[in-house]
Amino acid sequence: MICTIVLVVDGRAQRIAPEEASVYQGPGFIWTHVESEGDLDLPFPMLVDVPDVAANALVATETRPRCDRIGEGAIVNIRGPAVEGTGGSDRLVSIRMWARKGRVDSVTRRPLAATAAVLAQMEAGKLLDPGDLVTAYAREISGTLDPQVADLGDQLDDCESELQDGNKFRLRTTITRIRSEAIAFRRFVAPDRDALTGLAAYDFDWLEEDDRLHIREAADRFARMAEELESVRERSALLHEQLTDLRAEEIDQRSLLISVVAFIFLPLTFITGLLGMNVEGIPDAHDPFAFWWVVAVCFLLGLAVLAWFVRRQWLRR
Repeated sequence: MICTIVLVVDGRAQRIAPEEASVYQGPGFIWTHVESEGDLDLPFPMLVDVPDVAANALVATETRPRCDRIGEGAIVNIRGPAVEGTGGSDRLVSIRMWARKGRVDSVTRRPLAATAAVLAQMEAGKLLDPGDLVTAYAREISGTLDPQVADLGDQLDDCESELQDGNKFRLRTTITRIRSEAIAFRRFVAPDRDALTGLAAYDFDWLEEDDRLHIREAADRFARMAEELESVRERSALLHEQLTDLRAEEIDQRSLLISVVAFIFLPLTFITGLLGMNVEGIPDAHDPFAFWWVVAVCFLLGLAVLAWFVRRQWLRR
């Protein structure tokens, strides 16, 4: 377990010990952040002024984006991209925050990519209160996730171009992967939007009007991403159906070609089988040119059948 405690006073951030955080009553605000992949017990500084409902929400194993008001504080749970290279089945990592006036407690089960950027903003003096911290997470997560969602759309555009060019090699696997990623992203992007919209509607005194504006902006970005992911999912399904239809049509064309060839040779096989019977009385059996006459008749008959198929347009693609 990694526990980081930062005290921010007038834009100046400094890391403090747990003993100082538990008794601090001065100006500014304290941010306590915990990262732990295993069983989690809240450290002592987080036990200050934390209701049981909030504590359970912070340490829950399975979570969904949400925002609930508890008195003058709020439980905010949103999901964002993990630090590159970390394992896990979920594409997005949950950060749970218990925010109220003067304090913010946050917990993540896996390293969140946005945390480093938020900490850098705090050390640069840009975060002055709990509202700024929650807003910074919302903006960083939405800003990091937006290019990834847009990239799925770009990859699908490439698949559409390859399909129009007649290149169907391995497209099925690529389209399936894109659709799977879109579904995995949308599972949490839409609830992220709802959580931030709910947070912006609360009238907390630690949440200023400009914070609400930025939170609504992040919620609008999540809404746009949810629409893009829905579009990607539907387009992927259509492309998959189109690819299936093209393959079925290709199989039908090949089956037709095989049937035509078989039909051309059907009368020829009958003639050669009839003349190949080992019985007396076959015409011209002793004629030295009989074989070539039979070959010529078979050749002309095959051309006639082929010409009939061409005239009937059975061989057009």
